[in-house]
Formats: sequence, structure tokens, C-alpha cells
Amino acid sequence: MDIAALIGTFLGLGFILAGQALEGGNIGQLLQITAAFIVVGGTAGAVFLSFPIEDFKTAGHCIGVVYFGKPPKFETIIEEIIGYAQKARKEGVIILEKEAKNASHPLLKLGLEAVADGADPTLVKDMMETQLSQMQEKIAAGAKVLESAGGYSPTLGIIGAVLGLIQVMQNLSDPSKLGAGIAVAFVATIYGLVVANLFTIPYSTRAKRKYAHIFTSMELMIEGILSIQAGESPALIERKLECYIVDKKAKQQGAKA
Repeated sequence: MDIAALIGTFLGLGFILAGQALEGGNIGQLLQITAAFIVVGGTAGAVFLSFPIEDFKTAGHCIGVVYFGKPPKFETIIEEIIGYAQKARKEGVIILEKEAKNASHPLLKLGLEAVADGADPTLVKDMMETQLSQMQEKIAAGAKVLESAGGYSPTLGIIGAVLGLIQVMQNLSDPSKLGAGIAVAFVATIYGLVVANLFTIPYSTRAKRKYAHIFTSMELMIEGILSIQAGESPALIERKLECYIVDKKAKQQGAKA
């Protein structure tokens, strides 16, 4: 489990509730079923209307990755690729067909099988890059669902506020009903902002960051497989892949700056 993501979630909610308590309020004042229906249900409806069900499922997967996704270990991937390179050099690339069955990643399996079959290097590269691109597009679509939910929920919160105020205006003659309408109005706005700024948008940001590392590991696999096919020595492949990781991290740091 990603402890940092878990801490961030509890910190966000915790400080909001603490602030509410310091103002003399209580949690019960923030529990409004009507407001939750309007904001959560309305946001879900808007997302379902905007995206196909496949993207919605991918968004759910991205949320899981935020809390439970493990970062790829580049050193382990390099060691695995070097092992394949050593066996290919000693026994020929045909041995890679057998080794592919135990590959740690589907992309490695695809590349090893293609090299063992004697496929053209350009074809091997295109096949592996296509699989990488498909995954990138899929994750981008899932992240877009979360970002869109973050855009819809504050607006649904405003709708909830307006509906609450309508109830207030219709019951001005009955003071006993004013409190419930006002509560829905303000709590719906809070729900919309919390859903967007503490959940959906941060989920999207964190998921994209985590998948950036996964995509880098897949690019590393492509580079390693092509190097094996080119007949490069295991020592050279190791140095090349290590330099690739260092260069990639440097570029990512430069982009952030």
C-alpha cells in the first residue's frame, strides 16, 4: 500500500473535520444524504454520459493503483534483461522462446517471442511500441475520467445549493423547514469541492505520476530486447540501460523544473 497516498487522504479529510470542530460544529452537520445524492449521483451520471464504460473501469483501476500500485524496480528489470542476453549469447536467440514463458511482463514476453521467431527488428520495435502506446492511451483515458469528475462535482454542488435555496424560498412561511433547506444548500457545495479537490483530481495526478514510471520501465524493456536482437554484449546492454534510466530521470526532473 502507498502510505503517502493514504496519509494524504486522511490529512485532507482530517483537517477539514478538525476545522469544522474548531468552529464549534460537528460531523453530523456535514452528513446530508440529499446533498450526497445530488453531488455524487449527478457527477457519476455526467461521467457515464461523457465516457464509455471501458474508460470508467480504467478510472477505477487508476484509483486502485494510487493506493496499492507498486513502483517498478528498474534494477530488477535490467537484471532480467541481462539474464536473457547472456543466455541468447551462449545458446542462441532460439532459447528466448522458452525463456519468454517465465517473463515478468507481457511486453517482455512479446519481445522475446518475436526475437526468437527471427522477426525483423523494425517489426519487433513496432509491435512493442504499439503495445506501449495502447496502454498509454488507455491510462490517459482513465485519468481524463477522474479529471472530468473533478470538473463536474463543484458544478453539481452549486446545483445542490440552488435546489436547497429553492426549498428555503418556498418555505419562508414555515421557519421549521428553513434549516434543512439551508443545510442542503451549503453542504452540497462542500461535497462538490471536496470530491474534486481531495479525491478525483489528486487521484488523476497521482495515477499519471505512477504510470509514468511504469511506462519508463516498458521503454526500458523495449530498449533491452532490441539490444539483445542486435547481438550486443550483456555488459554493453547493462551500461546502456543504466544510462537510459539516469537520462530519463534527468529529463523528468528538468520537465518538472
